[in-house]
Amino acid sequence: MKRKILLLAAIFACSLMVTAQVNLILGDWKTVDDKTGDNFSIVTIYKGSDGLFYGKVSKMLVGPPNLKCDQCKGEDHDKPLEGLVIIRGMSYNKDKNQLEGGKVLDPESGKFYYGKIYPKDGKLVLRGSLDKRGFFGRNQTWIRK
Repeated sequence: MKRKILLLAAIFACSLMVTAQVNLILGDWKTVDDKTGDNFSIVTIYKGSDGLFYGKVSKMLVGPPNLKCDQCKGEDHDKPLEGLVIIRGMSYNKDKNQLEGGKVLDPESGKFYYGKIYPKDGKLVLRGSLDKRGFFGRNQTWIRK
């Protein structure tokens, strides 16, 4: 009986540690424009009902109100940037403490890139790349709101 209780306690403790790690990624983040260094938007990263992770622009910090994604294609074409889901279908890799496997939308170009997201030094690094392994791409560093 004691072994069962200890085993359940260990499983519970491990699940809390995984939840604490992913919580370092979830929430509101200020995005920073690569070219100007200015704060660009607030992106909210959340877990969807399908168990995957997403990020949507919750507030634009620059530009005119009701700015639209005119470069986007398909269903995202001409959608307002505020409310636009730009991080799609990522899963949490607990061994690497990162979100990966999904796509990231660049609203400026309207293109999707492979993405991964991980915490580093109290900030969040978003790696967007042309290839799944992340060799050909660039990083953006986001700041917790």
